[in-house]
Amino acid sequence: MTQTSKSSNVVAIAIIAGLFAIFGFVTWINGTLIPFMKTINELTEAQSYLVASASYISFVVMALPASYLLNKIGYRRGMSVGLIIMAIGALVFIPAAEARTYGVFLLAIFIQGLGMTILQTAANPYITILGPIESGAKRIAIMGISNKGAGIIANIVFGSILLSGIDDVKDKLATASVEEKEGMLNAMADSVVAPYVVMAIVLLVFGLLIRKAPLPHVEADPIDETDKEGAVTKTNIFQFPHLWLGVLTLFVYVGAEVIAGDSIIAYGLSLGFPADEAKFFTPFTLAAMITMYALGVFLIPKYLKQDTALKISAALGIIFSVCILVTTGFTSVLFVAALGIANALVWPAVWPLTLEGLGKFTKTASALLVMAIAGGAIIPPLYGRLVDGGTHELVARGMSETEALASASTSSYWILIPCYAIILFFALWGHNMKSWTKIKN
Repeated sequence: MTQTSKSSNVVAIAIIAGLFAIFGFVTWINGTLIPFMKTINELTEAQSYLVASASYISFVVMALPASYLLNKIGYRRGMSVGLIIMAIGALVFIPAAEARTYGVFLLAIFIQGLGMTILQTAANPYITILGPIESGAKRIAIMGISNKGAGIIANIVFGSILLSGIDDVKDKLATASVEEKEGMLNAMADSVVAPYVVMAIVLLVFGLLIRKAPLPHVEADPIDETDKEGAVTKTNIFQFPHLWLGVLTLFVYVGAEVIAGDSIIAYGLSLGFPADEAKFFTPFTLAAMITMYALGVFLIPKYLKQDTALKISAALGIIFSVCILVTTGFTSVLFVAALGIANALVWPAVWPLTLEGLGKFTKTASALLVMAIAGGAIIPPLYGRLVDGGTHELVARGMSETEALASASTSSYWILIPCYAIILFFALWGHNMKSWTKIKN
């Protein structure tokens, strides 16, 4: 790591925390958008979760190009480009609302995801190597507080705008004529225009201001690339097995985190909770994460090692997932929210554990880790498909559609258990380069 002064580090951490707040605000709106899009576009559960897919699949498309871009133009200009692209994505919501076309909405979300990919590819490795690697999880936990705090605000604001009166609209749609239905759905769709115009303006302003931000230059510590005879032994990223397991770990983690945060409102609605109550369920999850982030800032690394924090998180994830399956009603919703406790320290711990010892390969490895965010594009729609399939099967057996949806929504959370099992394996053994060296030898 390139040495920087303590004061410049504080300023840099504050700036990057602001970027993480932007990530959080834009990303966690998805929890509100999923039931909103399902209503205005008359979608199935699986189709509605394409909101998450459109956002997170962009990380696969853009991560490596983002790494190349940052190498060419640097962190500051790269962050500026990312913010401006996000502003363009926000503006695409205007024609999407006018046409009330799901594909155009997904395009807008995808464009915003492209911008976020550039920001993530720059910000995560930057904050990881800004100080000692053993305290990387602590700095990322600070970022998490900023991210999830903004997410809570986003859900409250957008939940009030987009989900207000949605229950009454659903009741009226059931008996409305074709013309009345079109009018009501078009009016709902138009409600996204004003907030996304404001978002576009804010992102554009930040995109211009970040160019002047005082961010110190940092680089990862070099690694020993030769053996005792002086022959070069570290020539490519395929020589670091723990990196690839770290990528898989982040892939399943992001999928689990998105399910916990983005499905909880829809889950509450499926259990019969009114929208005015359910719109606060995602903030429950984010508040749980913020609490654990705060503990992480205090405990890591003085009282708690990064790998130990990851072990505890993975074990809690398995326990809470089982509890969701064996409980009902609001208790089950609370266990979905409690996944925020299990999830909070996974991202902060996996990044430094994976990047440690990669030296000049750090930037490429960071791009691969960012690509793993695509887990949020793939695993949540699988959950949606499980819900749809389970609902159809239970209805065929004679259960009412309302009861079938509630039951299938609960039972489909089993998909989280293998995700947390993979995280636990990485925490116990997979992150250790020495373990892989022993197998190789």
